[in-house]
Amino acid sequence: PRTARLHLHQQPCPHSRIGGDLALEPKVPAAHRKTVGDQVSVIGLSGFGKDGPVARLFLAVWPPAAVLERLTALPRPDQPGVRWVPPENLHLTLRFLGDADPDAVDAHLAGAHLPAAEVTLGPVVSRLGRNVVVVPAAGLDELAHAVREATASIGRPPDPRPFAGHLTLARLKHRAACGVAGTPFHATFSVTGVALVESLPTGHGVGYTTLGRYVVGRVPGTP
Repeated sequence: PRTARLHLHQQPCPHSRIGGDLALEPKVPAAHRKTVGDQVSVIGLSGFGKDGPVARLFLAVWPPAAVLERLTALPRPDQPGVRWVPPENLHLTLRFLGDADPDAVDAHLAGAHLPAAEVTLGPVVSRLGRNVVVVPAAGLDELAHAVREATASIGRPPDPRPFAGHLTLARLKHRAACGVAGTPFHATFSVTGVALVESLPTGHGVGYTTLGRYVVGRVPGTP
């Protein structure tokens, strides 16, 4: 089941997530709300496709506040060609959906069994390909598989490649060097929920809006 925690600003507050949950509950215009029981869906935020409202979506895990604090303490040298991910946007993607209907995602995930997960970040900051700087993440494979199976018919087809858990720190252009790869990092945390996130353009890049959250570790049909 999904808890009703919604952020409708385009530049998320870095203090809005506590222990993987969402702390702020701004008012949502009635035109954008659909309530079913204790679940809330947000619709009509980005536009409409032929089958309903469309938004640019992905499913992710937000790191808890204590881990986020340690991640933001890693060096972030100002180097040409290096674009650092803002601290408030740091996340672990489980599945990228692309343009999709948030209600369709909700319908598939609300009754899905999402297994509990223990995440281990590290042991060092690494490169993913030539252009992405990441912290590797272990422990999300089963959860990512469950999310993929539950949403396989929504949005972009699932990536056929094996899941490789990671948290992106920076993106590089023109073979830039950030000087952080190889830096030791280790952290562990328990996943408490999967977030449905909309990606929104801002004047400063991209902002993320959390549309809903799905609790992990519960068997469908249980309270």
